[in-house]
Amino acid sequence: MAIGDILRDRILILDGAMGTMVQQYGLTEDDFRGTQFAAIRGMLKGNNDALCITRPDVIGEIHGKYLKAGADIITSCTFGANRISQADYGMEQYVRELNLAAVRLARESADEYTRRNPAKPRFVAGSISPTNKAASISPDVTNPAHRSVTFDELRSVYREQIDSLIEGGVDLLLFETSFDTLNLKAGLFAAREAFAASGKEIPIMVSFTIGDKSGRILSGQTLEAAVASIAHVELLSIGLNCSFGAKDIKPYLKQLASIAPCYVSAHPNAGLPNSLGEYDETPASMADQIREYLDEGLVNIIGGCCGTTPEHIAAIAEIIDGDIRRHGKPAFSDTESLHTETRKACIQRHGIPAR
Repeated sequence: MAIGDILRDRILILDGAMGTMVQQYGLTEDDFRGTQFAAIRGMLKGNNDALCITRPDVIGEIHGKYLKAGADIITSCTFGANRISQADYGMEQYVRELNLAAVRLARESADEYTRRNPAKPRFVAGSISPTNKAASISPDVTNPAHRSVTFDELRSVYREQIDSLIEGGVDLLLFETSFDTLNLKAGLFAAREAFAASGKEIPIMVSFTIGDKSGRILSGQTLEAAVASIAHVELLSIGLNCSFGAKDIKPYLKQLASIAPCYVSAHPNAGLPNSLGEYDETPASMADQIREYLDEGLVNIIGGCCGTTPEHIAAIAEIIDGDIRRHGKPAFSDTESLHTETRKACIQRHGIPAR
C-alpha cells in the first residue's frame, strides 16, 4: 500500500535519534575504522555513516529497536553520507558505498517487520542532511558576500547521494534539519533529476529546524517564507525537527500546520541538552506533550530527534494507539480536513496546489 494512502487513514510514527543512540554503545575509533577504512588518515570516530560498513550489527540493532517500539518509518543512517560532510573524514570516495550499505540495513529490518505483520507495512526514508555548508550564509563575518559552496556544487553532491539512495531501494526521501532553503532547493532539484534518470518517483518529506525563539530558520526566513520558497515542489509532508523539545516547538508547529499544503510531520528533541550534553525529557513526559499535537490535529507523521530513544517512540506509539481506540482513527489525519480554511488561504496567497 502506498504511504500516501495510509496517511489518509492514520498517523504514522517516525523513528527516533540515531546519533545519540550510537553514543550509548561506547564505540571506539577501531569500531568506526574497522579493517575497511584502516588506511584512512585522521580520526573517523563520530562518522556514524561509516558504521553501516564497519559495525552493521550496531546500526541494524538500532533499526530493530525502533521498529519493535512501533515505528512505521525508519530513517537510513545516511545523514552525513554526502561528499561535503564526508570530506571532514577524508571519505568522499565512499559516498555511494555508505548509502548503499545504510539502505540495505534499514531495508532488511523494515521488510522483516512487514513480513511479521503485513497489515502494518514499514517504510525506509533516506535521510539527507543540509550538509555542513550553507549557500545563503557567509562563514566570514568580515565578508557577507562570501559563500563556501555554490548551488551547482550542492546540486551535484545531493544528486550523488540521492542516486545511491534510490539504487538502494528507499521508499521516501527525507530532507531533514533544513536550515537554508537554497541548500534545500538544490537538493530538491537534484531529486527531480534523479527521478527522471531512474524512472522512479519517490515521495519527498521536508523538515525544517528553527534557529531560535524568533521562529525563523538559520538563514533568516520565517516558516511562511520557507514554505513559499519550495511551493513549486510536490511534497508528501513538511515539518519541523530538532530545534527544541516537544513543548517549545509546538507554537511553530502550529503555525506550520496552518499553512502547510501537504501532510505535516514533527520529530522534536527530547528537550534541550543539559550541561553534560544529555537530554532529560522522559518518554512519559514527551508523550504527554505529543498528545496535545494529536488533540489539536497538528501532525500526520510524528517521531523524535536528538536524545529520543526506542522508549520514547514506544510511549508515542501507545498514545496514538489510544487515540485510535477513542476515535476509530486519529483525529484530523486527513490532509483535506486539517486546517481547511488556512490551507485554502495559503493556496490563494502562494498558488500552492491542493494535494
